[in-house]
Amino acid sequence: MKKNKMSFRQWIGQEHVAGYVFSLPFIFGFLMFMLIPMIMSLYFSFCKYDIQNPATFIGLKNYINIFHDKSFWKALRVTCYYALIGTPLKVVFALIVALILARDTKATPFYRASYYLPSIIGGSVAVAILWRRMFEPTGTINAILSVLFPGMKNFNWFGEKTAIWVLIILTVWQFGSSMLIFLSALKQISRQLYEAAMVDGANKWKQFWKITLPLLTPTIFFNLVQQTINSFLAFTQSKLITDGQPKDSTLFYTLYVYRKAFPSMGKSQMGYASALAWIMLVIISVVTALLFWSRSKWVFEE
Repeated sequence: MKKNKMSFRQWIGQEHVAGYVFSLPFIFGFLMFMLIPMIMSLYFSFCKYDIQNPATFIGLKNYINIFHDKSFWKALRVTCYYALIGTPLKVVFALIVALILARDTKATPFYRASYYLPSIIGGSVAVAILWRRMFEPTGTINAILSVLFPGMKNFNWFGEKTAIWVLIILTVWQFGSSMLIFLSALKQISRQLYEAAMVDGANKWKQFWKITLPLLTPTIFFNLVQQTINSFLAFTQSKLITDGQPKDSTLFYTLYVYRKAFPSMGKSQMGYASALAWIMLVIISVVTALLFWSRSKWVFEE
């Protein structure tokens, strides 16, 4: 018996083949820009490598040196402080604004778009430069504060203790994406629950604590995990606004990795930077695992 030969058009028309074909751009991008670079960086983390010369295998020497590096511990402390303070503030602020915008009015779409805009442009170079100009001694912020509080004239926001707060305020300002997620979750809460609570005499405050907040805990958890990871990976703010200064008080971990990989002076330490990056991956994994471990203790599962 002669086997029926399948034409190329028939072969490409099969569902499983079509699925692979449409997935090829993602698969190619994932392999070329994610998986292969990760495998290479893992290898380089065990090497002495400066980009210009071939990598030399040195085992665990990079990792051992990292734990004796004072700048590593400084960058880690600054990043943890930034994440632990900025992330909760950002989530809380996003929730408050979402509750305010939950009511449908003619102007609500405009306000939602306006509040979401900072999340789109917040990580851009232009916004970082503008933010730095705003907090300069002669900038907009001091001009406003000098009218309300004359003693705040020409206040130095980029001092050792206050510079990190300039960056924290910026990340809190970028609350738009979390706000939209909260708005979507608020729309999913049944109005019948509030009507039943009103019949039982519950005021708005009790409705929030007994109905809204418990039902929003899965969304709070999602935003908390997402924004915590983003905080640990923050880079643009520290690089362009303060460049890690003064006295490394705003030296984010990613900026420290960048300095080791692409120093302004001296040879590149790409192998050392790769080891730093993998340690950060482990740290983020541990923090995320702790958040998931705590989920059963405070997240309401419907």
